[in-house]
Amino acid sequence: MERTGIITFQGSGLTLLGEPVEVGQTAKNFSVINNELGAATLEDYKGNICIISSVPSLDTSVCSIQTKRFNDEAVNLGDDVKILTISMDLPFAQARWCGAMDVENVVTLSDYKDADFGMKYGVLIKELRLLSRAVFVVDKDGVITYSQIVPEITNEPNYEEVLAAVKKLQ
Repeated sequence: MERTGIITFQGSGLTLLGEPVEVGQTAKNFSVINNELGAATLEDYKGNICIISSVPSLDTSVCSIQTKRFNDEAVNLGDDVKILTISMDLPFAQARWCGAMDVENVVTLSDYKDADFGMKYGVLIKELRLLSRAVFVVDKDGVITYSQIVPEITNEPNYEEVLAAVKKLQ
């Protein structure tokens, strides 16, 4: 499925691939790669509240800011909240970035291999084969309770909305 008119990059329209997810539906399981080159799935975090933060690349300023912000917020959210940052960056690059930025409270996962997350959540950018900037909140029962696809991918998400959605679940 291709969708246009949803996101832009510096004002130019882009195409999103995959099926979009909606608030109220069961979160689709996906398979990505962790920093140790092993398989990781959403099921691995079952029973937790999950913030899924989708970014184009950790090596860009806005993605870096977004991931560091969620890393900082994690200390106030409690042990039952897991923050998963997913990008198309290679796992090696993600691990290097986390080390260089002292990011320890966010799990970075790579969708580079199959774009499984990107397609299942409708955030794969056709023209760039990168993930769009988006945030999803999944409750402990695996239901999507919040969804935000940032219209201009050079902008940050609305953190206050995300955090409010998480606090409603606690």
